[in-house]
Amino acid sequence: MFNQSAVRVRAGTRTDRGGNTVPDWAPGAVTRLTVSGLNIQPASQSEAADEQRTAVVTGYKVQSAPGTDPDVRAADRIEWAGRLYEVQGEVGRWPQLFSDTVHHVEFVMDRATG
Repeated sequence: MFNQSAVRVRAGTRTDRGGNTVPDWAPGAVTRLTVSGLNIQPASQSEAADEQRTAVVTGYKVQSAPGTDPDVRAADRIEWAGRLYEVQGEVGRWPQLFSDTVHHVEFVMDRATG
């Protein structure tokens, strides 16, 4: 059930013209980490059409294997099945029963096209 892998892509940082530290998604600035032991399942699909375009949003629920705590954050992106997804919302870290350690991690990722 936890036989899938994905690549976590995390932005580097840079300083903008105003002196603020901002995310840097340039290819040389990002870090990548292969995360295995995942179960990735379809979660949602929506489509909205107007005169200019048809927008499609596809979402997946991702759960890590029991006993794992992959390094994934809300601001990260995920490369999976040849596509780039954004992590939506906070990453849930579920605790072990009667312990403060992590049992598994869950998050939603989605991709908008159109």
